[in-house]
Amino acid sequence: MHTARKLGMRTIAVYSEADTNALHVKTADEAVYIGASPSIKSYLNIDNLISAIDQSGADAVHPGYGFLSEKENFARAVMERTNAAWVGPSPEAIRLMGDKIESKKIAVAAGVNGVPGLLEAIADPKEAKRIANEIGYPVIIKAAAGGGGKGMRVVRSDAELEDGMKMATSEARSSFNDARVFIEKYFDNPRHIEIQVLADKYGNVVSLGERECSIQRRHQKVIEEAPSMFVTPEMRAAMSEQAVALARKVGYHSAGTVEFIVDQSGKFYFLEMNTRLQVEHRVTELITGIDLVEQMIRIAAGERLPFTQDDVKFNGWAFESRIYAEDPKRGFLPSTGRVVKYQEPEKKPGTLMDTSIYEGGEVSMFYDPMIGKYCTHAPTRDQAIDLMVNQLGDFMIQG
Repeated sequence: MHTARKLGMRTIAVYSEADTNALHVKTADEAVYIGASPSIKSYLNIDNLISAIDQSGADAVHPGYGFLSEKENFARAVMERTNAAWVGPSPEAIRLMGDKIESKKIAVAAGVNGVPGLLEAIADPKEAKRIANEIGYPVIIKAAAGGGGKGMRVVRSDAELEDGMKMATSEARSSFNDARVFIEKYFDNPRHIEIQVLADKYGNVVSLGERECSIQRRHQKVIEEAPSMFVTPEMRAAMSEQAVALARKVGYHSAGTVEFIVDQSGKFYFLEMNTRLQVEHRVTELITGIDLVEQMIRIAAGERLPFTQDDVKFNGWAFESRIYAEDPKRGFLPSTGRVVKYQEPEKKPGTLMDTSIYEGGEVSMFYDPMIGKYCTHAPTRDQAIDLMVNQLGDFMIQG
């Protein structure tokens, strides 16, 4: 919304019952109610969203980074059933990259390093055992339609395999309505490094460098930084080259992120492509000075990228800390209810806060417990860390 305003555009929010008083609703120029609190009745309801687009007369739709943001059928519905522009990649690119098995096959065809494993869905435990022994334990069983750590099981022996298959299949079915799973090599203590790409509709693709997202809990990122202290200039160039090649292979346009798993020796392997804006896009913006949302909007409007790969320069170091409403005393379970005290740290140069809450507002039981993300940017990594530690210490959130 801040970026749209900067570009002279009016903003329209959609909201569910639980979000009636949410910050995004208060911030927008206009807001349209789209249904009851459960996401299936509101944020995941394509018909309600389409009618909100029609009702408001919106001429562009930015899908954000949750709910339907990576669903091909939503992108297609916006393009076919409304007059609004879709601020994102084509439905076809979303489809190809959204299937974990299909995307890995395309990546290998584009010359991208693939994780050792079988690029086919597997349902037979005997066959699974044979594949696992061929790859070598530990292996990971993954949902073909997965994401967000759902439908994943790490298996370290034949004895654990059958149960692992059952659990991953069942979770995949309930989370994604798609029970297919596949098997690949699991790396202990890997690094999770991703490359941000931007592509216009005229075949121009650039890499904006890497983000390191290795600090995770339950396969969910908690701390992200850019650049990565682990990545050498040669490694960055090689990863960027492969990420750009993959984007070209699927005719990608808009912002996208190619995620890699990296072993301790620096060998990197393709994990997946996220066909949307990432939560952690801010750290890339801070070190490059490029507003990714602005570029997404301009690309959707048919503009060319205003810079080439040679124009992309990195300045300093940036960190993002995700702020969660969770209770550490109860195994980090989501903690919901009224926010009775909310005080952000004093605004300082190189700091940035994106949040969904305010004092007196409410953390809903219906959605993700992430309530904000705090970023710091400084000339060196140590300075960015010190600034983050000091600022987080001044945060006050109670309720």
